[in-house]
Amino acid sequence: MDEQMNYGEDYKYIPMSSLMSGIGVEVTPDIYLFTIQVVNICMVGEKTNSTGWTLVDAGMPKSADTIIKEAENRFGPGARPNGIILTHGHFDHVGAIIELVKHWDVPVYAHKLEIPYLTGKQSYPEADPTVEGGGLVSRMSPYFPNEAINLGSHVKPLPADGTIPLLKDWAWYHTPGHSPGHVSFFREADRALIAGDAFISVKQESLFKVLVQEKEISGPPRYFTTDWNQAWDSVKKLESLKPSIAVTGHGGPMQGEDLTLQLQCLAIDFETMAIPKHGKYVDGN
Repeated sequence: MDEQMNYGEDYKYIPMSSLMSGIGVEVTPDIYLFTIQVVNICMVGEKTNSTGWTLVDAGMPKSADTIIKEAENRFGPGARPNGIILTHGHFDHVGAIIELVKHWDVPVYAHKLEIPYLTGKQSYPEADPTVEGGGLVSRMSPYFPNEAINLGSHVKPLPADGTIPLLKDWAWYHTPGHSPGHVSFFREADRALIAGDAFISVKQESLFKVLVQEKEISGPPRYFTTDWNQAWDSVKKLESLKPSIAVTGHGGPMQGEDLTLQLQCLAIDFETMAIPKHGKYVDGN
């Protein structure tokens, strides 16, 4: 673990939170959702297996101690995952990744198109505070980190065949739009979906809805989404899987008819429900 890893120069604590911060939800016996400020991580694995579980995403900046403590609360003292898989590399999904890799000495997996942002080669486009319907959170977004982090050889590309080395019963699906290498994870056996930010279950641009976590299916966060045509295709792809339960990067879990109907509406009416009328990354702006 001697290889140098580093965050971008703009890495910093972001002082925003929600009423769900610090609360964990057992979505299924082996899917545990935990909210850190305004973003979710997932711990996937049975509680009885302290080393056979996988961490999905890595939270907000400066949250490593919180994640480690919660892992030990769930799996026992000294709990250590078999690895970390990332839906994508935006700051709120990799905020504690370096400290976690150093502490646990585990591999990280991400889509090959996301690797440049995780190995110091390329920074994400800047957030768009002017995007239509963006609300107060969007106006705050220039403060959010976007510079590349460097995990060096600790991050590996997910296999091209859709399998996940750490989760044998799961498959990954390329769901770009919010970021080039965004992926979502699906388990056919119970139709469980970990969607990341391909769609979310809170209106992330509304500070009030973020604070109280008012539940509604929404498109990906507008201020960081750079390809809306791809984002729409990704929602259609996930809707076609007919998930029975969904965990998203922001907001609470959804399931059953509520999930089915709202996701169908988003897939059909994405242009009016999700795509902003104007913004830096909107075609024809």
